[in-house]
Amino acid sequence: MDKELLRLVIVLIGLLAMVLIVMWHFIKGFRSSRDALDDEADYDDAEDFDLDEDDEFAVLPIDFEDEVDEIDQPVAHSEVKPAAVVPKAPRYHLPGLIEFSIVARADEGFNGEDLFEAFENVGLRYGSVKVFERIDSQRMVDFAVASMAEPGTFPADNLDQFFCPGIVFFMQPRELDNPSAVFEDFVDTIQALAERLDGVAWDNQRQPLTIDTIEQFRDILAD
Repeated sequence: MDKELLRLVIVLIGLLAMVLIVMWHFIKGFRSSRDALDDEADYDDAEDFDLDEDDEFAVLPIDFEDEVDEIDQPVAHSEVKPAAVVPKAPRYHLPGLIEFSIVARADEGFNGEDLFEAFENVGLRYGSVKVFERIDSQRMVDFAVASMAEPGTFPADNLDQFFCPGIVFFMQPRELDNPSAVFEDFVDTIQALAERLDGVAWDNQRQPLTIDTIEQFRDILAD
């Protein structure tokens, strides 16, 4: 064989071998990449489908429509339990002040000595502001009694010279722990003093105090 031809054949064989080697490496790399992608796809599939079944920390979707339907379902009458305690009305619904009074039948009015004796008889105490007060067990004022004569106070001495046309009773329901109970004492005290002093009991409208008016206030304070 001609040397030149042999040299050419050797070169061609070398080139072919190099091409084959390059092609082999390319095919091998392509297969490795495809296998890696397939493995990743398999892992994602397992994460999408197998995790919710086997993993105890899998998060399950919430059907909010079912939750709303469950809330909207009416409660059977047998499941409803009556409230143990019915809350009272807020204190701002109570009257801020209840004012009743007793007016003297006699033209000269009530005498100071008679008033002090009658007040002491029903348990009222002469206070530091010179009016009489009902003091509860906690030493708090339930209601007070003032004079209709200016400035509304009672003198501490010279009682025989003091006269007033009437006396006024005040109570503040919003400030009391048990306004209904205090009101009963309030009314009882007024009725007892009206009889003892020979006076006429008036309501907050300066009209004769009636059972109907008393019942109206009882209903208001009981709400």
